Amino acid sequence: MVREVLVGLGSCGIAAGARVIHDALSTEIKARGLKIPVISTGCIGACHREPLMEVRLDNGEHFLYGDLDEQGAKQVLAAHLAGKAPVEEHFIPEEYSYLAYQKKIVLANCGVIDPESIDDYLAVEGYSALRSAVQEMSKQDVVDEIKKSGLRGRGGAGFPTGLKWGFAAAAPGKKKYLICNADEGDPGAFMDRSVLEGDPHAVLEGMAIGAYAIGADEGYIYVRAEYPLAIRRLGIAMSQADEKGFLGNNILGSDFSFQVHLKEGAGAFVCGEETALMASVEGKRGMPRIRPPFPAERGLWDAPTNINNVETLANIPPIIRMGGERYAQVGTEKSKGTKVFALAGKIKRGGMVEVPMGATLRKVIFDIGGGILADKKFKAVQLGGPSGGCIPESLLDVQVDYDSLTATGAIMGSGGMVVMDESTCMVDVAAYFLRFTQNESCGKCTFCRVGTRRMLEILERITSGLGEIADLEWLEELAAKIKVSSLCALGQTAPNPVLTTLKYFRSEYEEHIKNKRCPALQCKALIKYWVVADKCTGCTLCVRVCPTKAIEGERKKVHTIDQELCVKCGLCFEACRVQAIEITTGE
Repeated sequence: MVREVLVGLGSCGIAAGARVIHDALSTEIKARGLKIPVISTGCIGACHREPLMEVRLDNGEHFLYGDLDEQGAKQVLAAHLAGKAPVEEHFIPEEYSYLAYQKKIVLANCGVIDPESIDDYLAVEGYSALRSAVQEMSKQDVVDEIKKSGLRGRGGAGFPTGLKWGFAAAAPGKKKYLICNADEGDPGAFMDRSVLEGDPHAVLEGMAIGAYAIGADEGYIYVRAEYPLAIRRLGIAMSQADEKGFLGNNILGSDFSFQVHLKEGAGAFVCGEETALMASVEGKRGMPRIRPPFPAERGLWDAPTNINNVETLANIPPIIRMGGERYAQVGTEKSKGTKVFALAGKIKRGGMVEVPMGATLRKVIFDIGGGILADKKFKAVQLGGPSGGCIPESLLDVQVDYDSLTATGAIMGSGGMVVMDESTCMVDVAAYFLRFTQNESCGKCTFCRVGTRRMLEILERITSGLGEIADLEWLEELAAKIKVSSLCALGQTAPNPVLTTLKYFRSEYEEHIKNKRCPALQCKALIKYWVVADKCTGCTLCVRVCPTKAIEGERKKVHTIDQELCVKCGLCFEACRVQAIEITTGE
């Protein structure tokens, strides 16, 4: 018999229509006079198959289904109630490579438990690590266990977490703070959001363990206001944990007390930098400050402060439960454990991916991600967001670990992985990311504020067909000065997308400059849209979608495009059913 039904209600599931499915199933079960709970859960990671639904039976079997609508969900439910399952049309078998090739530590509970139920979290050993730490371990024991695990910060820099905790623990002062950095701002990144929506108690437990280890009695979760569902579920989890005695005063009957506050950020990318984040928490403008002193010495309100990101903290409970040495058996010699990635872009199976450190990019993109949409040719993958770099096809077998990725010119970053195909212009990509960092610069450093603007102007000249070969030297010279002259990591890493595309795709820059061609047919100043006369049927679809009336022609007669009026929006190309619109290099 059916024991319970789970419906994925992370942001991705809700956007795909899962709320309607959840309500329809609840109504259907009630109409049948049954008492089968329909449980809301987070995203299991397979965002490309949303909406998702899992049916669990009394005998322990469970069946995952995807690509559902209301009718399909009811069909699946009816089949299971009648003992005629699984329903092959929507069934996702356990052997499905997207899920089977992963190793889940951080994401182990996401899509499995109800994130709004502390009882569900307790049923999967939730807060047992905190109990062990507070009741059986000294503060130094906890720090030593994290050091044994080899865990490095998952926020980008990869600094050893145990070492960081040790600095904060050793800092003098009665008042200390612990901060969870959930200010996820990289384009294409949604790792922190998914963890907070799917397993908020794991992050709270990790924070409490960290606070105990360093001697902090107060903490903040700095989360961007654009994550309303994550914020709501965090608020519920905090109330539940406080009520059960896992947060607040005298936790689990000990003399350890820890209060947690939610701070909603306004979405400034620079506030992902820890000193700017602390300024924002204090109510000041989010701007970095010179280090030293480091936060472990003088942080929030001048008190010793430890800052870790969401994924780092979510690793803490399993490390305490399994032991640091066992955790360290996963991964590589210098990069231990797993890494969560947000797989996005021109990929067949987009979503959340968690793999052991040391897995190759090829494994992630092709074995797990299923390869490139429409079977086009892979061109590059952007790692590390605006601070990272673009890795070409020749480096697909590089290992996913801190040192290997840094050697390519990219960085691990927080875990955004944006896949690009042959239709991507790498010069345009570099301009996109530089435009992002230039807009997000706080303006404090001259080279970051002005230097990135000058680099962006050069890139815009190149994509407009006005570039010169000397511009490439200017880009490299400016990049070098920005990297060494900027105060924080935003400025220091802003040139990375430009430098890696220059390194691996220089010929594409040269095509734009020497031949005034965009090989990917993306730069509007260097392309034209034409009507292929022997293909045009005169259906007038292109005329109807053109926003500038640039297309002329009577029904059942060949149409033409006025190049002076054409804004190259591409709507005609998308609308044409007979492929009569052609894009050329504009020569």
